[in-house]
Amino acid sequence: MKRTTKLLASAVAVVALFFTSNVNAQSGDSKAWRLGVGLNVGVPTTTGYSLAIGGDLRLQKDFSSNVSGLLSAGYTSFSLKDSYGGGSFGMVPVKAGAKFFLAESLYASAEVGAGFGTESGSSTAFLWAPGIGYGFDNGLDLGLRYEGAEFSGASLGQVALRIAYGFKL
Repeated sequence: MKRTTKLLASAVAVVALFFTSNVNAQSGDSKAWRLGVGLNVGVPTTTGYSLAIGGDLRLQKDFSSNVSGLLSAGYTSFSLKDSYGGGSFGMVPVKAGAKFFLAESLYASAEVGAGFGTESGSSTAFLWAPGIGYGFDNGLDLGLRYEGAEFSGASLGQVALRIAYGFKL
């Protein structure tokens, strides 16, 4: 088994354990669940790409007033510059992580996961995405993150702005 696959499986197992153990420890306590729908616009940090754009769904479970767990999935398209042949590369990122509130609405987040290439012959990448953001009381969420992907032998990255709206479940 590849090192990346082992790391991804371990991260998912830790998040799943965190979710289930916290639910058991908090029985009777109604911590909020949220579903966020986001638009992501990024500037690729990899030579040859001009724009990254995509969308995602993010499930958030509050564990305490300052820590939340995250599960997200979406789609991102990386546009190649004309001088590199034009076209685009698509990826489906699936990530798990945590959001840490530094103040009432200001947060830092960290996610890891896998990026599944949508083009014929593309491989799966290990993803990581640290970020910061601000969640407004009306459900609007603005975030800025770096997202890096490690394919076998190649790296792909972006600095992205996420504009999202969260619904309480």
